[in-house]
Amino acid sequence: MTWLETIIIAIVEGLTEFLPVSSTGHMIITQNLLGIKQGDPFVHAFTFIIQFGAILSVVCLYWKQFFQLNHTPAPKGSTPLQKLIHKFRFYWLLFIGVLPAVIIGLLAKKSGVLDWLLDSVEVVAVMLVLGGVFMLFCDRLFNKVDNDDIDEKKAFKIGLFQCISVIPGVSRSMATIVGGMAQKLSRKKAAEFSFFLAVPTMAGATLLDLLDLFKEDTSWASTHNVTMLILGCVVAFIVALLAMKWFVAFLTKYGFKAFGIYRIIVGGIIIILLLTGHSLVMVD
Repeated sequence: MTWLETIIIAIVEGLTEFLPVSSTGHMIITQNLLGIKQGDPFVHAFTFIIQFGAILSVVCLYWKQFFQLNHTPAPKGSTPLQKLIHKFRFYWLLFIGVLPAVIIGLLAKKSGVLDWLLDSVEVVAVMLVLGGVFMLFCDRLFNKVDNDDIDEKKAFKIGLFQCISVIPGVSRSMATIVGGMAQKLSRKKAAEFSFFLAVPTMAGATLLDLLDLFKEDTSWASTHNVTMLILGCVVAFIVALLAMKWFVAFLTKYGFKAFGIYRIIVGGIIIILLLTGHSLVMVD
């Protein structure tokens, strides 16, 4: 990968990580347009690792919530363990929420399904369209707000929704925000919990990819490739930081419909190109 290709892909990642349009899907499409070889272990790892760079912007923007302990008194009669969980409740809920993704993600990676999905632009295109159609109606389906309190049950169910995003083109952001809305959270609260849940999820995915890279072959770890990873993470972090605030404000006010239309248009164009025998590779 060249410097320019790295910067372009990182910008795409930063812009789309928190939008319900599938950042992984957009990176796969961008890689195809740039003529980057698919199936390469480094390309797979790069796709996930720079997502973690974008995710770190959550910690920066929401640092007060992310590093704040619960200092309210624990319920009377609580055991020492319950008191500990009460104090670290924020992290406990993230742990509960990330468990389903850990199990499903490991199974998908071990079976080779995940790598196959990452190489399939056809899967991305179809899921963009299907997800877009769903998003045209999801604001009507999940428009009831009960309260914005998140307990273990809600966190686990949102985590189950996140598992769907193992399929490129679905969008982790969309899956978890809809999961939150399905638990009768407001769009703003669901989006923020989606951001928080992304941190341990992508941290785990990044760690696994790095371990796999070092386990299989260390020849990828050239000065150039390592520099590209660092550059990609930095660019994705900066762009995501700027995009996140805008997204929360837009989603709270307007909902998912505009993103649904965008997904249908992009996915539809790709499907038409593929069906008519055209290649997405624009750069040789």
